[in-house]
Amino acid sequence: MKKKKSVIAAETIDGVKIENEKKDRYQEIRWERLDNTAHLFPVIAGESMSNVYRISVTLSELVQPELLQDALDIVLPKFDGFNLRLRQGVFWYYFEENGKPAPRVREEQNFPCRFIHQNKNRSYMFRVTYYKYRINLEVFHVLTDGMGGINFLKELTYQYLRLAHPELIEKVGNSLDSDTSLNREDSFLKNYKKSSQKGYQTKKAYLIKGEKLPAGEFGVMHGYMPIADLKNVCHAYGVSINEYLVAVYIWSVYTECMHGMASDKPIRVAVPVNLRPFFDSITTKNFFVMVSAEFHPIKDVYTFEEVLAIVSESLRSQINREHLEHLFSYNVSNEKLLIARAVPLFLKNIAMRYVYTTSALANTATVTNIGNIRVAEEYQPYIEQFHAFLAMSKGQHLKGTICSYGETLVFSFSYDLADPSVQRGFFRKVAADGVPVEVESNGVNYK
Repeated sequence: MKKKKSVIAAETIDGVKIENEKKDRYQEIRWERLDNTAHLFPVIAGESMSNVYRISVTLSELVQPELLQDALDIVLPKFDGFNLRLRQGVFWYYFEENGKPAPRVREEQNFPCRFIHQNKNRSYMFRVTYYKYRINLEVFHVLTDGMGGINFLKELTYQYLRLAHPELIEKVGNSLDSDTSLNREDSFLKNYKKSSQKGYQTKKAYLIKGEKLPAGEFGVMHGYMPIADLKNVCHAYGVSINEYLVAVYIWSVYTECMHGMASDKPIRVAVPVNLRPFFDSITTKNFFVMVSAEFHPIKDVYTFEEVLAIVSESLRSQINREHLEHLFSYNVSNEKLLIARAVPLFLKNIAMRYVYTTSALANTATVTNIGNIRVAEEYQPYIEQFHAFLAMSKGQHLKGTICSYGETLVFSFSYDLADPSVQRGFFRKVAADGVPVEVESNGVNYK
């Protein structure tokens, strides 16, 4: 006679009763809802659009893979936000505690930002690889945004360095850094206000087209710039570093793709904004919105100064608490509608794909600024640089990511186009303005 399964907990998710079987330590299986932004990513993700981003750290010494695996095994159980698997309910996707051994750390042998197959990755939604001096963290965006990824990568790196250099433990101890957040608040829900006015763009933008790289290939190009020189140039123009670099990107598209001619469609660049400083949040869930930097060339000739002024004003008018609150409140308000909550997931997916397609084609590209990455003083001698970049998405074949560490800023292009003329135009303009640039790439354009 079969024994009945012992059940100690039951949760109702989307109207479905989830029974948790008795575990060794009599512990309930933890689950949590996706944040507002995360709902989209499982719907649109696939082999051709992975929705995976990479953040990497370059050390001053070769990575020891066994110690890196040990570090991941130690750190992962402490991060509820990474110790998750994705489940599908009747009305929504949801997260469930994973609890399996950490995914295997592997030497990098493929192009970056590939789709993460959970069934081949112990059900986890991130991967850790290494190559010589570099540790790579790749994250499915459903888990967290870039700030949450940095939060995890820094702690993984700290733990690795303590294993590689046990003398560090005497200086810093062997626990999580005081700046590391484990907060899992849904800051969208906490801060939204009821809104019925759409906040995102739907009018089509100019799209960069051209011959693609061979199937499966992924281009990466980094430009290293001294922050002091960059600040001097930006001060002379009267703009921020972010405004300047987004404007240079738009200028490069205007000169290299449009050849400085008028167009019936604008160049519109999506710029993610980290909402945490505006709403006093330390959440490790997604908490960002997109604003758009727009330049519409309606006459034949523009100077860079004119483009910069238009882009700067476009960004400044949007990056304020009131407007940012409005942007995410519309989406959260829709999610909270009783009629929307009752719609089955497969119908929600159809609607979300449509909304995504219209909004995606409204942007030429995405340029995101991770910001200045700081590490605890004791670890600084072992850390040389950080890099970050994004996977491709619908209509967007050339993306930019900004991050800085120490005295150096890195602008990283990720792309699947064979022609690197926009990248060359970008770095040429920065150098012409007086900023020394050192460029490196993964070589896909030089085969």
